[in-house]
Amino acid sequence: MITYPDIDPVAIQLGPLAVHWYGLMYVFGFAAGWWLGRIRAKRPHSPLTPTQVDDLVFYIAVGIVAGGKLGYHLFYNLGGIAADPLSLLRLWEGGMSFHGGMLGVFIACWLFQRKVGCGFFRMTDFVAPLIPPGLGFGRIGNFINGELWGAPSDLPWAMVYPPLGPDPRHPSQLYQALLEGLVLFAIVWWFSSRPRPAMAVSGVFLVGYGTFRFLVEFVRLPDAHIGYLAFGWVTMGHVLTLPMILGGALLLWLAYGKSKG
Repeated sequence: MITYPDIDPVAIQLGPLAVHWYGLMYVFGFAAGWWLGRIRAKRPHSPLTPTQVDDLVFYIAVGIVAGGKLGYHLFYNLGGIAADPLSLLRLWEGGMSFHGGMLGVFIACWLFQRKVGCGFFRMTDFVAPLIPPGLGFGRIGNFINGELWGAPSDLPWAMVYPPLGPDPRHPSQLYQALLEGLVLFAIVWWFSSRPRPAMAVSGVFLVGYGTFRFLVEFVRLPDAHIGYLAFGWVTMGHVLTLPMILGGALLLWLAYGKSKG
C-alpha cells in the first residue's frame, strides 16, 4: 500500500500568477507533438513540410482545448456551461474529455487539410503518432490534481488518497499514462515508420487507444454524478470508447481492403 504524495497542483507561484502543473502538462504535450511532427515532416512522402507543422499544431491545440472542454460538459456535465461559462477557460481545474478533444482534432485536421490540400485521412495519419505523448502528460496532470481515481484494490501498488477515505485504490491515471501515453506511442510510431495505406495509421491509433481505455475503465471509478450505466460495470467511458474500437477496425479493413484491390 502506498500513500498518495501530497503534490501542490501549483508548480510556480509568481505573485498573483499561479502556474498549475495541469496546464504545464498541456504545454509539454503540445511541445512534444510539435517536435515529433517536424521529425515526421522530414520523411519522404510527408504531406506537410516542417514549417507547416507549426501552423498545424496551433489548429490542433485549439481543437483539443475547445473540443475537450465542450465534450466534457456534453458527455459528463450537461448544463455545466450554462451554470458556469468561464469554466471553459479554467484549464487547470481539469474537466477535459478525450472524446471531445478527439472530435476537435478531427475538425482541426479537416480544416487544415483544406488549407494545404492533402486529403483528410493523409492528415489524420500524419497526426495520429503525435497524440499519445500529450495523452500521457495529461494523465499525469490528472494524477497531480488528485482526480479520476480507480476503484478500491489490494494490489501492492494501490494508493490511499485521503480525500476518498482509507481504502487503497488503483492509480488509474498512471495506468492510462503508461498505456495511452508510452505504449500507444511506441505502437503507433513504429507502425507509421513505414509507408502504410491511407487510414491504416489512424485505424491503429483508434483501436489501440480504444482498447487501452476500455480496459482501464473496469478499474476506474465513474464520475460520481453519472455512476455506472448498466450491469454494475458499464461506464460512460465504455460507451464512448467502443465506437472508437469499431471505427478503427473499419478503417483498417478499408485501408488494407483497398490496397489489395
